[in-house]
Amino acid sequence: MMLEPDLTELVDFARRNSPYYRDLYAGVATDGPIRAEDLPIVEHTGFWKANTVKDNRVLTARHDDGVVFKTGGTTNSPKLTVYTRAELHAMARLQGDGYAAAGLRTGDRVANLFYAGELYAGFLFNVLCLQETCVPVVHLPIAGSPSPEVMADLIIEQEATVLLATPTTASQVASRLTARGDSAPAVHLFLFGGEAFYEDQRRLITEAFPNAVVRSLGYASVDAGVLAAPVQDEPDARVHRVHRLHKLVEIVDDETGDPIREPGRPGRLLATDLVRRLMPLIRYPVGDRAAWVDYDDRRFRLLGRADDGARVGSVTVYLEDLRVVIEELAGDQPIAGFQVVQRRRDSKDELVLRIGGQVDDPQPLAEAISARFEGLRPMFGEHVRAGLINPLVVEFVPADMIKVNPRSGKIVRLLDERVAP
Repeated sequence: MMLEPDLTELVDFARRNSPYYRDLYAGVATDGPIRAEDLPIVEHTGFWKANTVKDNRVLTARHDDGVVFKTGGTTNSPKLTVYTRAELHAMARLQGDGYAAAGLRTGDRVANLFYAGELYAGFLFNVLCLQETCVPVVHLPIAGSPSPEVMADLIIEQEATVLLATPTTASQVASRLTARGDSAPAVHLFLFGGEAFYEDQRRLITEAFPNAVVRSLGYASVDAGVLAAPVQDEPDARVHRVHRLHKLVEIVDDETGDPIREPGRPGRLLATDLVRRLMPLIRYPVGDRAAWVDYDDRRFRLLGRADDGARVGSVTVYLEDLRVVIEELAGDQPIAGFQVVQRRRDSKDELVLRIGGQVDDPQPLAEAISARFEGLRPMFGEHVRAGLINPLVVEFVPADMIKVNPRSGKIVRLLDERVAP
């Protein structure tokens, strides 16, 4: 069995140089060895309140070399993640090497269909990963901004053999190909990221790309970095293996926060970056639930989003942002609580905001909440108008229709009713 890493040096460094971690670890012993379970779990609201553009309390030094990525939140309160140049280079190499395990072949012509610009990482990071991968390939930097028709034309014209894309983008391209009676049999591999891949997309992908194997390009998030690689010859695309020399991944009980090591038992996924020092990530909730397949080998299966944030297509919606909108617009009306439901409708992700309580004129209030949210999170509205996801649905229900945890009585803030493969 692999020993748990000694976090003493990392914790001491963070505590000395980051005001946020100095406060968080005020009650943690200074002598080692320090294990993960000795430390508190990072709480999202406090972390992002401290991790701001100005007067940042999380960073351990001035950020004067590297990159800034946007990781979600609202335009009034953007959530930004920073890396030094060396950290970004190391992360790109780690992810790039994982492409080989996913099935990348020498000489592949790789169509990169991820989105670029506005500080988002998808396209740029995959450019860097393809530069760093150990497999010699040709990069086709198509990006996600062209129309599906143009993307389809370029895939065929350039004889692409691999697609890098979100499932939604690949499905749109596939739909355009099949609508005109076309297909791209040269594509042998579709590597997806940014959102889950669902069975209602598989038939369409198979029809347009009949020879393509569908695999994850790796498990990563903008804030927590590259965490795990796809497992070679593993049929379940949700199964990944932790990059153990660089990352510590924990699965903890939803209620108690106690570590889980037995296979098959679901819990929240926490990430600790053992390498990054500018913006330390220590026991950070990534926002997903998972279960170990083999703890000793650090293989786990993703089980959907936890209640820290909802992934709608490739857009992250933080539940705290929704709570702020409700409080702002509902005024003094009796709101018993809210929960978010993730569904699939018409082969697209749909986010339902379910609000418990009796309110006056629910329809105007629902419309105001939806408009206010899209104003704060313009990327959501842009994806709705592009046909990538469904519009926000706001429901008002009696308070007893809000689902609670039978053990704790607490509201289950996020219900994922989608079915992953």
